[in-house]
Amino acid sequence: MPVKSILRQVTQLEQVNFLLTNRIPRRYATLFMGWFSRIEHPLVRDLSLAIWKLLAGDLHLEEAKKTHFTSLHDCFIRELQAGARPVDADAGVVTSPCDGIIGAHGRIRGIELIQAKGFPYTLVDLLGDDSLVAKYRDGVYATLRLRSTMYHRFHAPYACQVKRVNYISGDTWNVNPIALKRIERLYCKNERAVIELDLPTDRAALALVPVAAILVASIRLPFLDRTFSIKYQGPNRINCHHAFVKGEEMGYFQHGSTIIVFGSGDLSLAEGIVEGREIRMGQPLLQFT
Repeated sequence: MPVKSILRQVTQLEQVNFLLTNRIPRRYATLFMGWFSRIEHPLVRDLSLAIWKLLAGDLHLEEAKKTHFTSLHDCFIRELQAGARPVDADAGVVTSPCDGIIGAHGRIRGIELIQAKGFPYTLVDLLGDDSLVAKYRDGVYATLRLRSTMYHRFHAPYACQVKRVNYISGDTWNVNPIALKRIERLYCKNERAVIELDLPTDRAALALVPVAAILVASIRLPFLDRTFSIKYQGPNRINCHHAFVKGEEMGYFQHGSTIIVFGSGDLSLAEGIVEGREIRMGQPLLQFT
């Protein structure tokens, strides 16, 4: 088949994908999925899981702590068996907080980052906090995209304390590569939580920004005893005090989405961080210089 014909077919498929995932009523689709996924009926559960596997591929349920799920949602938020994700214990390494596909990453140019080629966005738009913008100016970042079949929980990338979380309400655009190439400042439009991590050293600063998406729009943070979703009414800036050891679970998405990791000070990207590579929770993501 001629190369032009192949490229034309790929473009057409991308257009269909974009229309199906972004031109539907996103809010109502997300609310419906939240309700439907929790139906605890064997027929609904089994049919949903079968369709999910058919469309998305292997769920790797052999890694799960339990083998029987009460609903589709129960499978989405599954825990893993002990030892399924070894955590790099090196104090000079900041580990990946989640399983994911490495997306845009690198050095922040002043306050500008890259969403996808030709699509920049700024720390101001994403974080909405002048003090954080100053803290991560000229720092480093890594975007981690969770596929729907992946493990959806995220963990502390370093020993830390969380003293504040800022929830920013927003839209529920799909965050797949097709949308990232078409919607400017997409991460800044979507619902997200800014989690500041206080480290046991003043050499560096670290923050996580879980970003919700269509059919997800629900970020669960058990240490705050609340779920951020399109129904959440506030407060948005929440003070807390919770200590985490490296690798300890912090929260989870109700489905797949994206986490953007920010570092500053003596932190740089670890070796082998390449766009498109799959990374697992506990593997090196950043390192102290």
